[in-house]
Formats: sequence, structure tokens, C-alpha cells
Amino acid sequence: MGLFGCCFPTSSTAYAPLPQSMADLTIRNLTVTPLELKLVERFEGHPTSGGGRKLGKIKDKLTGSKKPPGVSHNAQLQGEPREDSRVSFRIGPFETHATPIRTADPSREVIRLTFESAGHRYQIDVPRATRQSSVMTKLDGGPNEYTAIYVESGNCLTIFSSAHLPSWMSELRDEYHLSALSLPGTHNSPTSHVALPSVRCQAVGIRKQLDNGVRFFDVRVGVSSSSTDLPLVHAAFPVSLKGTKYFADMLKKIYAFLDDNPSETLIMSIKREGIGKGTDQDLSRILKEHYYDGKRWYTEPRIPRLGEVRGKIVLLRRHENHESLNGEFGARGWGLDGSVWPDNCEDGRLGSGIARVQDFYEVDQSTNIQKKIELIHKHLERAGEPVFALSASGNDEAPRPFFINFLSASNFFRANCWPQRIAAKANPAIIEYLCLRHGEEGKAPVGLPVGDACTGIVVTDWVGGDGDWDLIRCIVGWNAKLQLKK
Repeated sequence: MGLFGCCFPTSSTAYAPLPQSMADLTIRNLTVTPLELKLVERFEGHPTSGGGRKLGKIKDKLTGSKKPPGVSHNAQLQGEPREDSRVSFRIGPFETHATPIRTADPSREVIRLTFESAGHRYQIDVPRATRQSSVMTKLDGGPNEYTAIYVESGNCLTIFSSAHLPSWMSELRDEYHLSALSLPGTHNSPTSHVALPSVRCQAVGIRKQLDNGVRFFDVRVGVSSSSTDLPLVHAAFPVSLKGTKYFADMLKKIYAFLDDNPSETLIMSIKREGIGKGTDQDLSRILKEHYYDGKRWYTEPRIPRLGEVRGKIVLLRRHENHESLNGEFGARGWGLDGSVWPDNCEDGRLGSGIARVQDFYEVDQSTNIQKKIELIHKHLERAGEPVFALSASGNDEAPRPFFINFLSASNFFRANCWPQRIAAKANPAIIEYLCLRHGEEGKAPVGLPVGDACTGIVVTDWVGGDGDWDLIRCIVGWNAKLQLKK
């Protein structure tokens, strides 16, 4: 018997001596099903140019590195396997195991791994010729879907359950408070239009974000006391140079998505910005009188359970209420209260106590992004510490607060600190952290105990560009741990 009760491989060709640059493969199973690695095939690889994706080339240029975090210029598999090793490495749900399998030289080799789960076999090539994740190939029509991400810097293959992203909440129980969930979000969510590069924060529009799993939306609107229209803005600027975009039109897209996917909910943070002369009080009155629909919105000032808000938008207001709303819900007010929002903070508390926020955004030079990444890691660790109760009782302990973690940062006056360029560094680094370190005892920066390993609300820029949704898939994937609870 070999490591952790597994059999050492038998092979028609012995492994070559381990090169200094190579290391043993680690496999991390972040799914609810046990996996067993059964077969390892080693192929010659033909080098590709730049990983096969435009986005990879952009990341290389923006980061000033030939190797963005966790990836490399990979090889394209060719020919027949030159090694064929039958093995037996069992990896339980949310377990991590090192193996004696030598990793591939990413420019010259490809390893094909065949796993078995509940009698069915699934296959993945490591590394792939592209930089994106891969859905494992089903060899015999198995029922499960698995997504694999190979992080070269950690010599680690991380496997997630492949949630159906338009309706990923359908797999979670009604009893969970929303603050127990790992929620992907976007910063200045409607800013995917042609705009100033310091204004545009997103690569794709609202519906595409929803269809790919995003469930927290950060929305800024201009307000006039003489109009009920709410133009979408980013600071003082419109979100589009090709005509004003409006809150009402964005809502139509969200309502259509919820009609198509009634198992889902989303949290919408609404803030007043722009050059309009209206006040916070005007905004809350306009929302209540012209946009609020009790069937579509959840506006009670408490963190709800998932079952209460499926098919609805949960309001997180970053504005003060009009006095006419103070008497709502037994004089508790209207909407989750984010009106007292900590500025440029590392771990700020909302005045209402519903959330802890990392929103350090004043990046004055491109090298300062490393500080930002370290703050993101620490807030992910804080979010992963709580253990959430699973109870339908209305008298159980109060829900834990949200942990809201902004990956965004910018500096209007420095082109290398505009949103897209910050995201080119931050997003791959957070994918790597979620695959290698999140939820692992002793691997997080502070050393807090690991609880349910929730990621909290992770608020991103520039996801979905060139079809790259890996960061969103990683965040959604961590919800699988909640499914292990009875």
C-alpha cells in the first residue's frame, strides 16, 4: 500500500528521474463526491504560443510577466501515450492529497488523468493548451459534472462541482441565510458599455453576468428631485458614451432572468452618485414609489434565508431613507442598511452591523496592487471562519454578517491603475488562492480556524472577458461544502 491507503502505480514505463523544475502533483477535491484517480497517461506535448487565448496575452502584457499567477505557456497533446500507469488514489469530499505523480513539463508534456466516481469515469488533461478551466470529459455518461483548474505554481489540480450557473442556487437548501453563501459579485455592474477606460469596470452586460452565476450587483445612479428617471453612472460620469443608460431598463433584464430562473436571488447595492441635485432621501422615495414591487423585491431590514427570497432582488441601500420609510417593518426602516459605509477600508463595519467590508481602493501605483491582494486574502479568510447553523426555526441565533470583499481598485490619473489593468493582476491571484489556500488549515495569512469556508461576497471587475468565468466558478464552487451538512 502507498500513501494515504492508496496503491503505488504500476506502469509499462518507469517514471523518469524528477527534474529540479518539476514536482509531485497535488489533487484537491472540492466536491461533495469521493473521487479515485485510476489511470495516468503521459503524452508528448507540442508547445502552443501564448496559451491559445487573447486574454492570456493581454494578462502577460499588463502584468509585465511571461507567466501570470498559476499558469504557463502550455503544450498541445499529440500522439499516443508514452507512459500508462494504473493507480489508486482516493480523495474524499473536500480533501487534499499529494501524490507521487510527477507533474508535466508544461511546454513539452501533457498528463491525462482518469478518475472514477460511483462507478463512472471522468477524464482531464493537465495542463491544457489553453489557460481556462476545463469540464472533465465523461467517458461513460456519468451523472456528475466536474470542473478542473490546474494551478501550476502549486502543482495542484483543483476539482469543483460544475454547478449549472444560471440556477446554481437550486442546489442549496432554503434554510441558509444569504450570509452563509459564497456569492460572486461585480463592481459598478452596469459599466460594460463603451466608456472612458477609467469608468468601464465590466467586460460583459448584466444578463450575461447573471447567466454565469453573478449574484451581487453594485449599482450607482444619478438622482434629480424633478424626475423619476435614474441614469446609471460611475462617479460623475455616465456608464456609456453612446447615450444614457437607465436603471429601469437594467431591471427589465434582471426580472426576465428571475422569471427564467425562479430558484435564484440577487443582492443589489444601490448608491447615489453623479452630478444630479437630488438627495439620498429623493432616491429612496423614488425607488419606493416607482420601482419597488413586493413580488420582485425584498426590502425588510434583516438578512433573509434563501427560501424567503428566491425570485427576488434583495435591497442593500447605500443611501439614507426618506423619513416616510422610517416606519416600515415595525419602525425598523426599509432595506438592508448600508448608508454608513466605511471608506477605503481593510475590515470596516457597516453602521447597521450587517456586514464587514474590505474596500481598499486607493491604489496609487501598480506595485501597490500586492497590498490589495493581501487584504483580499485576509478577508476571504475571515469569511471562511464562521460555522453557519442549519435550522428553519425563527428563534435561532442571529445570522452572521456578510463579508463583502472588493477586488476592485483604481486611480483615475494613472492608466496602469485603471480597472481592467488592476483586474488583470487581481483576478488570477484570487483564483490561485481559492484553488490552493482557501479553506486549508494553516495556509491562510492570519491563521484563523476554518469553518464552513464561505468566501463571502466577492466583488469583481472584468470577469467574463473572452469567455473567462473561472473566478466566478471558483466562488460558486465553494457553496458545495454547505451541501455536506445534514
